Amino acid sequence: MNKKNIAVVAGGDSSEYVISVRSGANVLKAIDRELFEPWLIRIKGDEWMVLDNEENKIAEIDKSEFSFNLDNKTYKFDYAYIIIHGTPGEDGILQGYLEMLKIPYSSCGVQSSALTFNKFFCNNYLRSFGVPMANSVRLVAGEKYSAAQIIQSLGLPLFVKPSAGGSSFGVTKVKKAEDLVEAVNKALDESPEAIIEQFIDGSEFTCGVVRIGERKIVFPVTEVIPKNEFFDYDAKYVPGMADEITPARISEELTFDIQKRSSEIYDLCNCKGIVRIDYILKDEVFYFLEVNTVPGMTETSFIPQQIKALGMDLTGLLTEIILEGLA
Repeated sequence: MNKKNIAVVAGGDSSEYVISVRSGANVLKAIDRELFEPWLIRIKGDEWMVLDNEENKIAEIDKSEFSFNLDNKTYKFDYAYIIIHGTPGEDGILQGYLEMLKIPYSSCGVQSSALTFNKFFCNNYLRSFGVPMANSVRLVAGEKYSAAQIIQSLGLPLFVKPSAGGSSFGVTKVKKAEDLVEAVNKALDESPEAIIEQFIDGSEFTCGVVRIGERKIVFPVTEVIPKNEFFDYDAKYVPGMADEITPARISEELTFDIQKRSSEIYDLCNCKGIVRIDYILKDEVFYFLEVNTVPGMTETSFIPQQIKALGMDLTGLLTEIILEGLA
């Protein structure tokens, strides 16, 4: 049997590059080599290359057809598993390229990716369906704003975040009025837009969802207890900087609430593949934070933890996802 060539596409052009590389290595390792021929593709700017298992470059990608030549043989990809956090893998750009080449891929489509990648647009779309969330203000780079008016509207403390981005890069918890401008500038270094959000004092939770054919799997919920003041980059990726408990220590009713909400948001945003949705719990209400359409897949990331807690195997789940895309 000719094995299908699977591109595991990692890297990207955002601050999340390093995390994507780690996620890509874990996904590559988990793909069933009895069924598929996986290849590690690293994208950074204009440089698209194929790497061997030691992560040495072995070929360049021909972008006109998403193929490469090795030992006088041309390899064309049958499927792309996108594991780029941030642009161009999470905002719809790579998805549009693959759509034009008619190559199936693992993540949300162009429209869904673009919507969920912009936190402010996604917030307001979901707010119209009654999803609870913090009040927020959007700022565009170069736009004049009144720090005093924003603070009067949202109160202190508040969060300033890049409107497009992840892994908590560029996120600041602002407690004093004089720190707001610096926080906005930091967020705008990561994204052309910033979102300033009202602070909700609660506990953090996250829940993964995937649909395979007619079957939707809502994963066990993870409770996040950061050692820092909030779930920043260090809390996410530095061992020991956060306690992550799966399944979360919440009642059956609250577990049902967050899983039902996550399933609804998955459908409202027309998601595809494995998606993770983050929340803050306050007074028995889950307040929506964001949709991650290409969630981290390192060995310590939430989704692998949730898959394990469900009694499933990452290799088996990836096999199902890829086979559905190839069908």
